[in-house]
Amino acid sequence: MLNAMRSKAEQRFAKAKQQENQARKEREKAETAVKEKSARLRALRLAKEAADKEATDIAAAAAAEGKKSPRKKKAKPADAAPQDTAD
Repeated sequence: MLNAMRSKAEQRFAKAKQQENQARKEREKAETAVKEKSARLRALRLAKEAADKEATDIAAAAAAEGKKSPRKKKAKPADAAPQDTAD
């Protein structure tokens, strides 16, 4: 009788241990999926930030380039005499 009770207890323990191991594997699989997703999203975010920074740098360089060379004033034609409207 003791052996039968002990045998059933060992079977229950083994079954519980097996379920515990299965649950642990599922948790690890879920954690791995979350880590991979986070890594992918982080890589996308960093790539976007780098592209935005590059675009900002290019725009700033273009703006600085525009400020460095001032616009030349249009030269008035020499043959055009000022018109006098008070005749």
